[in-house]
Amino acid sequence: MKRCDWAETGNQAMKEYHDVIWGVPEYDDQQLFRKLVLDSNQAGLSWQTILNKSVAFDEAYENFEIEKVAAFDDEKIASLMGNAGIIRNRLKITAAINNANCILQIQKEWGSFSAYLWHFVAGKPLVHYFKTSEEIPTKTPLSDEITKDLKKRGFKFVGSTIIYAFLQAVGIVNDHLTVCFRHEEVQEKL
Repeated sequence: MKRCDWAETGNQAMKEYHDVIWGVPEYDDQQLFRKLVLDSNQAGLSWQTILNKSVAFDEAYENFEIEKVAAFDDEKIASLMGNAGIIRNRLKITAAINNANCILQIQKEWGSFSAYLWHFVAGKPLVHYFKTSEEIPTKTPLSDEITKDLKKRGFKFVGSTIIYAFLQAVGIVNDHLTVCFRHEEVQEKL
């Protein structure tokens, strides 16, 4: 089975993440929020580091229940700052809380965070046909557009590179390499 190059460089958890989760269209607001927080926390780090800490993130962030994270207070922030199982970066932690509140506003306006995100691609994933990892961009006009809109809505820690990685992870963009068994498999599910 041929995978995308990046999946072959990690441990078994990385391979499973690639094989089962990465690039599969996600429509659940809680899971979208989870992936946004994890991708924001990846900034400056490897995905393997975040993946290794994902269970601790789930526990620390109340399974990413948006309303609960939006209500985190100074005491909870202090607790998170002392939690060695997650990334203890105050800016990333406060961004997650801020972004949960922003998502609650989007839900009021759009009905769901999912509807808001998927409207940028008219509800259908963008499928790319890259043959090598070197061809895959780190950001695109789409990630620039979404980033600009998110920032206008008050989101923090959402640069275009983070947002492009997020779009790939949640299947809004299919960047599995054409030689990867998942490229066609993901398309068949569309």
